Amino acid sequence: MDPRELGFTPQRPVGWLAPLLLLSTGLRTLLAILFGAYLDKRELQNALDGGWFDHSQTEDGELWLDYVADLGDGFDATYSVAYLLAQPDLDLGDGPLPRGRLLLMGGDQVYPLASGDGYESRMKGPYRAALPEPPSGAPRPTLFALPGNHDWYDGLTAFIRLFARRKDGHIGGWSTEQRRSYFAVKLPANWWLFAIDEQFGAYIDDPQLLYFEQAAQQVGPDDRVMLMTPSPKWVKSADRPEDYDAIDYFIRKIIDPTGATTRVLVSGDLHHYARYSDPDRELITCGGGGAYLLGTQNLPDELIVPQPETLTRSRSVSRPYAFRKSYPDAAQSRRMGWGVFRRVPTRNPGFVTMLGIIHVLTMLAMAGASAGNAGIVQRLFSIPLAVMLVLIISGAVAFAQPPKADKPKHSRHWILGLLHAFAHIGLAAGGTWLWLTLPFHDWTWPGPLVVAVVVYGPVIGFVATQVTALYLLIASYFDVNVNELFAGQGIEDAKSFLRMHIARDGSLTIHPIGIDKIGRKWTATPDDAPDTPWLHPETPLTPHRIEPPITVR
Repeated sequence: MDPRELGFTPQRPVGWLAPLLLLSTGLRTLLAILFGAYLDKRELQNALDGGWFDHSQTEDGELWLDYVADLGDGFDATYSVAYLLAQPDLDLGDGPLPRGRLLLMGGDQVYPLASGDGYESRMKGPYRAALPEPPSGAPRPTLFALPGNHDWYDGLTAFIRLFARRKDGHIGGWSTEQRRSYFAVKLPANWWLFAIDEQFGAYIDDPQLLYFEQAAQQVGPDDRVMLMTPSPKWVKSADRPEDYDAIDYFIRKIIDPTGATTRVLVSGDLHHYARYSDPDRELITCGGGGAYLLGTQNLPDELIVPQPETLTRSRSVSRPYAFRKSYPDAAQSRRMGWGVFRRVPTRNPGFVTMLGIIHVLTMLAMAGASAGNAGIVQRLFSIPLAVMLVLIISGAVAFAQPPKADKPKHSRHWILGLLHAFAHIGLAAGGTWLWLTLPFHDWTWPGPLVVAVVVYGPVIGFVATQVTALYLLIASYFDVNVNELFAGQGIEDAKSFLRMHIARDGSLTIHPIGIDKIGRKWTATPDDAPDTPWLHPETPLTPHRIEPPITVR
């Protein structure tokens, strides 16, 4: 896979525990939270074309469409999903499912941070390689994309340049039509697609509300709506009831007055498949487009949406939604969690190095504090023990991400974070005791420093990583740092996407599709037809149904 021939550089999966990435992403997130209103380009989008899109007229009155989210990570996983989406049809054993005329991307089209180069290498390049040209003898499919939080980290600049081009907008064989970061699409058989852009879940801006108010004028009482959101706030509101308020407001103020019904809510952001439903509505999370897998073992058996605890007085009537299916399931997710001891060190060597440095400095500080005859140079070099202890405690507590004190169950984050810190302090004390029993500490300076860095550092770094891995595994049982447990492992398998079909009778059938094993070895086929993939997997990909088709009428 020569980048000069592909036109992009295939990327390795993001190492989410890499120290510089943790620092960079944390700073970007903080800046986005503090100055998000100044970076928000949704208000400026009011000057762009504001029409809705009509894909309701088809030759046979039917429409196939695909949904994928959280895709712009490592090449192997992203391209495996793109390759299947680009195939003319998929046969899952009970008949072919044709390729979608619409491809809906549900957010986080690039990781870890949005940029032109990032989109080119992690999203646009792989999808162009999967479908280089419009399919021969068939209508050209159309791509619509909704931004997620990672797309927002540059204020949406790169996203708009890629997906909202005015002329000749296309990504490989897919054309792009949208002009804003949100869109409304009329579908066959009285179906509509509304995709709303919540900037970090804060609110829905006035120009966006006006756009959908105008689109909703075309919606009638017999119509049904599929609502795309950047994040499954119906799941997240279980811990933060206010998270669902913006979605609930949109449904009450924009959709409900038309008399139409919101039958399906779909989102990515959580990197797995999960479905909740009641007789009138399906709530689907499908974030398996390429990013690291997130386990499902902590999903509740039932959701109440909206949460009764929300402070919004005019909220919709709260209704229970029963858990239906997840991929992977809870038992498999727990088994995958145990891989943290093996995968975190191999996937994140920089994290091992960082912990090794911290423990070497802490050990030297402890040894220096206990050695009364230490030389002046050694004393000047040693970081004061108190500083290192504060660093370890504050870092471990911050890693546990404690919410505000007014949030329920906030104490578990503090307790687990402190226990994690004390475990590292205990390890440092044990390492210091061992160090002082060996002859190295009596060598002429800087001999002890050299041995500490070359010998002690790698060993203690690996052991400290195992301590953190054990913490992540234990904390996940208390619903703390579950994301970090799986992000640190970077599991690329168990991907998922949706293939949907609107029939002439108005029924919407949703086919959740899973991929247990992604492709990792590829064969170039430069002499194939222009509309066929540039690369084919050496071992055939085997998509399967996650659950039986879901029919919505």
